Amino acid sequence: MADHPHGGTGPQADTEPEAAGEHVPRHGLDAPGPVAMEAEEAAVHDGHAGEPSAEAPDVEAGPTVAELEGRLRRALADLDNMRKRYERQLSAEREQERARTAAVFLPVIDNLDLALTHADSDPAAVVDGVRAVRDQAVNTLSTLGFPRREDTGVPFDPVWHEAVSVVPNTGEPDGTVLQVVRPGYGEVDRQLRPATVVVAGNTQR
Repeated sequence: MADHPHGGTGPQADTEPEAAGEHVPRHGLDAPGPVAMEAEEAAVHDGHAGEPSAEAPDVEAGPTVAELEGRLRRALADLDNMRKRYERQLSAEREQERARTAAVFLPVIDNLDLALTHADSDPAAVVDGVRAVRDQAVNTLSTLGFPRREDTGVPFDPVWHEAVSVVPNTGEPDGTVLQVVRPGYGEVDRQLRPATVVVAGNTQR
């Protein structure tokens, strides 16, 4: 057999690997890179290659029904305690207000007792004493915000007056207050009672 001019390194030598069925990678396109190999090995190791993780992130659970019921019971108990505490405070304030009002009238009672003590020795002094006590009581009511109202000659006002009779032909304009039968006490926004009065009026209309 004649030798090849190139000493056995010709085309046959170059094509032998392909003839033997071997695959030669070209420029590394057919071979997986290091990163892809590591990812594939990790997936195979976990047994879930190509699948998303079944583990979900932890989610904080909301309150249970029992917890909500407990909160509701506590809130209702707190509300009931607050209501009872408010009622006790309101009752105590009312008692204190009544006590202060009663204390204001103690001097009036003391002066009445003093007038009665001197009634036998000087009966005339009783009248002056009663009048003084009356004035003191009226002043006390005014101090509490209930001034005395007993004006005459003023127009009748249903806010301040309560008419008990009408007198015709008096020469006064109709609706004029002629007489105060019982004084009134108070202001517009807080009255103990209106004044009971007699007014002028013409019954023939």
